[in-house]
Amino acid sequence: MRVLDLRKYRILIILIAISVILGIFIYTCKNVLKIIYPFHYEAIIKKYASQYDLDPFFVASIIKAESKFDTNAVSHKGAKGLMQIANITGNWAAEELNISGYHEEILFNPDINIKIGCWYLDKLKKEFKNNIGNVLAAYNAGSGNVNKWLCDKKYSDDGKELTEIPFGETRDYIKKVNRNFKIYKYLYE
Repeated sequence: MRVLDLRKYRILIILIAISVILGIFIYTCKNVLKIIYPFHYEAIIKKYASQYDLDPFFVASIIKAESKFDTNAVSHKGAKGLMQIANITGNWAAEELNISGYHEEILFNPDINIKIGCWYLDKLKKEFKNNIGNVLAAYNAGSGNVNKWLCDKKYSDDGKELTEIPFGETRDYIKKVNRNFKIYKYLYE
């Protein structure tokens, strides 16, 4: 072999080795991220996301932000379960969805909690005409607050989209859910 051919051969071997190492690294990172960003209750999420025309990764992103997939989570305001359903929302949903034998402890049941959460997201989607930023703000801060903000020029230029959100927790929540959504799509799509 000539020296030039040997040099090309070595470069080719090095490039292959780098590609293999990079592939192993990406595969390992993705699996580590799947531990940090699990997709528990995937079948239930997909069932109700489909029923209410929601992206299942969007629902998983909300669950990750709300409860980190802890079925027994309770917020400082008393919201319960995976999607942190408030008692008043649970009661309303139970009537609308004809959930017989409803009581607040049922919100810890993943199937019921995700069903109610998806139902509520669908209600918010309709109320805010599919504006996901408004939907997320309402899910976190309440639709009454979002409607007030939309009527205030300090927070909305056009009355349709929020340009400013006065609650820091809600601003952070929207960022967190959007980040989670990108990660879930990357990991599981």
